[in-house]
Amino acid sequence: METKAILKGVRLSAQKGRLVADQIRGLPVGRALDLLTFSPKKGAKIIKKVLESAIANAEHNDGADIDELKVKTIYIDKAETLKRTSARAKGRGNIIGKQSCHIRVVVGDGNDK
Repeated sequence: METKAILKGVRLSAQKGRLVADQIRGLPVGRALDLLTFSPKKGAKIIKKVLESAIANAEHNDGADIDELKVKTIYIDKAETLKRTSARAKGRGNIIGKQSCHIRVVVGDGNDK
């Protein structure tokens, strides 16, 4: 049994999000929540909310036991970039790209069927 939660268009670069996602991939959800709670990174706070949503979905929709859940897969995909400009000398301008990403978390009970 697998249950997922998706967050789209979050203002976090995919590269920085993947640093946090790699730490919790494959862990039991209790341990993953502890790790995310005490991590100083911005991505940890955001990914924790998505993980809690996936756990709630598994409990409510599928009737899963929370103690047996594991983080099966977690994907951080690049989303659209907000393009902003910054004025420079002699009438020129620089483009500033503000990155965003999509986060997909899948939790399961460890039984591969």
